[in-house]
Amino acid sequence: MAVFAPPTIASETITHIGSFELRNTMLTAWLVIVLILIGSLLYYRKSKKLVPSGWQNLVEMFVGGIADFFESVTGDAKQAKRFMPICATIFIYVLIANVLGVFPGFGTIGIWEEHAGHTILVPFFRSANSDVNMTLGIACISVIMSQVYGALALGFSYAGKFFVNPLRNPLGTFVGILELVSEFAKVISFTFRLFGNIFAGEMLLVTMAFLLPFIAPLPFYALELFVAFVQALVFSMLTLVFFKIAVTGHEEHEEHGGGAVEHAT
Repeated sequence: MAVFAPPTIASETITHIGSFELRNTMLTAWLVIVLILIGSLLYYRKSKKLVPSGWQNLVEMFVGGIADFFESVTGDAKQAKRFMPICATIFIYVLIANVLGVFPGFGTIGIWEEHAGHTILVPFFRSANSDVNMTLGIACISVIMSQVYGALALGFSYAGKFFVNPLRNPLGTFVGILELVSEFAKVISFTFRLFGNIFAGEMLLVTMAFLLPFIAPLPFYALELFVAFVQALVFSMLTLVFFKIAVTGHEEHEEHGGGAVEHAT
């Protein structure tokens, strides 16, 4: 007997390739990558024209808008250009992955499997960011690259942010420990902020579609599209702010660093 089953916290396995488990969120992640590659190839072909039009205009307007926004956050065109490849990639990837999650067929088309005497639907596709492993991976990239940028910009002095001689400055040692803990806390915060919002939205859409199909879910689809954009923007903007803070000297950060965060928020 087929029953309604809400989305599970863990992604579902579609099939096995040898000992490798092919999961539905993984298929969505690959689909997002393919779409980005296709869009990039189309732009590359169009960019050879002297007079821009169509897709080329759209991409250049989009990228130019992101660049201007990043520059307004960092207050430095050079830094914005330096950080843009990672921050813009995170924004585009998270946005497309989130938007795909509300497309028809996501969470509704799949295979029927027997579980505990009931037949439940295992969808072929689910939002990639409804899998905590995906959001954890993006969070690790964000936090690790902030350390890389900080070390490259400040050299060995960057370590002084975390490690202070307790004999010379006991208070500084305590603050350094707090800074170190906060870096790990960023990973947890990033991971569960994105995962929680997307998974909750997925649960809401499935439940509303089951209770009141066709008309009732429409406002919630519009809301989820808005959330998809906001979450992508917040994730990329916070990453940008953390990059900016990482490359700012400790003394300079104490004087001016807070302004960048206030401006970004």
